Amino acid sequence: MMFRYRIMFCNGTVFGLREICQPVRVFFMGTTCAFQSDFQAVSRMDTADLLERSYPGRRAELKRDIFRKALSLFNEQGIEATTIDMIRAECDTSVGAIYHHFGNKEGLVAALFFTALEDQARLRDAYLEAAKTTEEGVQALVFSYVDWVERQPQWARFQYHARFAVTKGPFKDELTERNKTRNLRLRDWLAESGRAAELKALPAELLPSLIIGQADSYCRAWLAGRVKGSPADYRALLAQAAWRSICADAPPDC
Repeated sequence: MMFRYRIMFCNGTVFGLREICQPVRVFFMGTTCAFQSDFQAVSRMDTADLLERSYPGRRAELKRDIFRKALSLFNEQGIEATTIDMIRAECDTSVGAIYHHFGNKEGLVAALFFTALEDQARLRDAYLEAAKTTEEGVQALVFSYVDWVERQPQWARFQYHARFAVTKGPFKDELTERNKTRNLRLRDWLAESGRAAELKALPAELLPSLIIGQADSYCRAWLAGRVKGSPADYRALLAQAAWRSICADAPPDC
C-alpha cells in the first residue's frame, strides 16, 4: 500500500504517506479558510520563547544562552565558519562547558536542529488535535508549517541551512529514530479506516512536493527576502492547493 512508504520533507521531518493527510479544525468557505476559536490558544502558544518552552528552569539557563548565541552566529556567519571559540566568546563561558553540554560543534548543530523539529512538531500536533477529517489534516500540516516558520524565522532559517549537515552527519541515525517517535501519532491517526481512500493514487515520492512543497518554497523565499508578503497571508491558498492536488474527489478543473 502506498501509505507504507517513508517520505522525508526538506526540513528533515519524516512522514509515512498516511501521515501526510492530517487535519486541523479549519473549514473551506469558498476560497477562504477560517480557524475555529480553539486554535487561538494554539497560536498564542507559539509566541512563547522556544527555548524557555523546550528547556525550562534556572538550571538550563546556560544551555539556553549557548543555544541563543550559537543560533545567531550560525545564521550570521554560517555553520562552517562558526567555531566553538566564537560561541564561547559570545556566551562568556568556557569551551569545556560547551563540550560538556554538546560534545562538539556537530553535537551543538544537531541539538539546535532537533530542538527546532520538536517545537515544530509540538505545534503541528496541537493543530492536528482539533482535526476531524482528512481534508482538515492536510490543512493542519500546511498551516502549522507556515505558522511556525513565520513565528520562528531565525530557527527556520537555521533549520534549512543545517538540514544537510544533520541528515548526512554523525547524528543521522538519531534523527531517524526521533522522527519515528515524533510521528507515531500521525501514523495512528491516518491508519484509521477510510483515510487512504480519500487520496489520489499518487507516487509516494511526489507527495511531499504536493502537500508541503509549495508552502516550503514560499517560506524559503520569504526568509531570503525574495518576497515581501507574510507566509500567513497565503496559508489558506497554500492549504487549499495542497488538498486539491491529492484529494481523490477534487474537481479536475481546479
